[in-house]
Amino acid sequence: MKPHEPHSDAASPAAPAAAPAASSVDRRQALKVMAAGALATVAAPYIRPASAAPGQLRALMWEGYLLPDVIAGFEETHKVKFAPTFFDGNSEAYNKLRVGGTKDFDLVQADGFWPSLYFREKLIRTVDYAKMPSTQHLFPVFKPDQYKLLTDEKTGVQFGVPFCWGSYGTTYNADQVPAEKAASIELLFDPAFGGRLSTSARFEENIALTGILVASRMGTIDKPRPDGKSFNPYVLTDAELEGVEKLLIEQKKLLLTRYQDNATLEQLLASGAVVAAPEFAQVYRLLLAKKAKGEIDTTFAHTLVPKEGGLGWVDTWLVSSGVPDGAGLDVCQSFIDLMTTPETMKKIALASGCSTTIDIRSLSTPEEQKLYLMDRTGELSKMYMFDQPSSTEKWERVWSRMQAA
Repeated sequence: MKPHEPHSDAASPAAPAAAPAASSVDRRQALKVMAAGALATVAAPYIRPASAAPGQLRALMWEGYLLPDVIAGFEETHKVKFAPTFFDGNSEAYNKLRVGGTKDFDLVQADGFWPSLYFREKLIRTVDYAKMPSTQHLFPVFKPDQYKLLTDEKTGVQFGVPFCWGSYGTTYNADQVPAEKAASIELLFDPAFGGRLSTSARFEENIALTGILVASRMGTIDKPRPDGKSFNPYVLTDAELEGVEKLLIEQKKLLLTRYQDNATLEQLLASGAVVAAPEFAQVYRLLLAKKAKGEIDTTFAHTLVPKEGGLGWVDTWLVSSGVPDGAGLDVCQSFIDLMTTPETMKKIALASGCSTTIDIRSLSTPEEQKLYLMDRTGELSKMYMFDQPSSTEKWERVWSRMQAA
């Protein structure tokens, strides 16, 4: 969802040379690429251990969040060896934990609704925000009283700490696309822009985003749901999925292409071949940097959340249920606390190109604040968090029929 490559300096129009470079369409793949250099100095290949080595802190995490200098300082302070294992997607991490990984890992990362699933299945444990003072710097929308996905509904306990966030918004050519058009998902299905639109090749986000539009058109988005819960674009009814399939088929003839990576999308937008496409704001940041350097004249803008609602994600730090109370938990929480200090989060933002849940505006230039959407966290409440499709079989069938049409 937010592809970019490693870079070490400020990624802002004011410092364009340090802007994130394009890479894979999958933000996880991009984070993996970004951390490639760090791997050589910090990581070791994962071989499932029979038991934890003394003095180890074992993390199952995304590669792009590895900061070797920060890790080295933590190891020295706590006399512990940090041992990361990397994964490409939530389902991979979930499967590792379910087959005994709670004994193999102390720290885990996940996004969206996945932490709730982990907690229900007792794969992770509770955490204590009082032991992690950096959490006081969370933007209000990410504090437990507002961000509920890391709080157990029955007991009110917390089981995770928000880390980075983003959306699957629309980057568009503001010279050719009116802002009022770009404010709606309808733009991606508008014949007026036929042949100049593009979407990613990720079927989950294509279906979920279209599902929001379909439910909005059908008027079902605000009505009682069969499961008794509020609308979730990853839990669509058969009628809504039928509407999604029809709409995706209609959209096919409007698309110039389904982009496979950010580099391709950047070229398509910069050249004017494409005027609008949903993405993780990484290409938007690249284009802003190019404009600041005078490499392009086009003005680009990014719709973070369409008026019908949009897709979003919040990466989190979690503690495995295999960690007992006491020294082990203290080390885990100290690590999370370190990773969420404003100073560390500033490094994370520049290294990964991701927006942070910690308020780092006092450490950032006005350009960085705009680039990393620091004044737009309030829009999170309009986003539907990434989740598992309620029926992978049905969703794959919709996508296959669209492709065959």
